Amino acid sequence: MSFKTDDDIAELLEGFRSRSLPKEKWTHAAHWAAALGLIAEDAASAHRDMPGMIRAYNESVGGRNTETEGYHETITIASLKAAEHAWRTAPDGTPLHTVLSGLLAGPCGKPDWIFRYWHRDTLFSARARREWVEPDICTLPF
Repeated sequence: MSFKTDDDIAELLEGFRSRSLPKEKWTHAAHWAAALGLIAEDAASAHRDMPGMIRAYNESVGGRNTETEGYHETITIASLKAAEHAWRTAPDGTPLHTVLSGLLAGPCGKPDWIFRYWHRDTLFSARARREWVEPDICTLPF
C-alpha cells in the first residue's frame, strides 16, 4: 500500500482500527502511517490507545502478543515519539502524506532504524516488549 494522499492514510487507519486490514498490508510503512495518522488526530490519545490497538490487530490476524512475538512496547513508544516529532516540526499546513514521505525517506524508513539507539539484545528482551526501556546506545533525538 502506498501513501500518496492523506486519504490513503485515512483508509489504512480505518482498516487498522476495524481490524479489517489484511495482514500483508501491515508493513513497515503502514506502521508509520498509522502512528503518524493517530498522532495528527490527537497525540495523547495515540500514546494511550495505540498499544491496545496493535495488540488487538495482531490477534485479529492470527498473531500472538507474547514475550517473543507480537506487540513491542519500546518500539511502539519510540515510533510514536518519532512520528510526533515529525508532525510537530513540519511546517503548518503540510499534508500528512508529505510528512510521512519525509519520515520514510530518512533513517526511520529503514526497518533497522531502531538499532541506532538500542542493542539488539536489549531491544528484544522480554522487558523491552512489556515496558519502555531507555535506549542503551544513544539518546533518541526526538
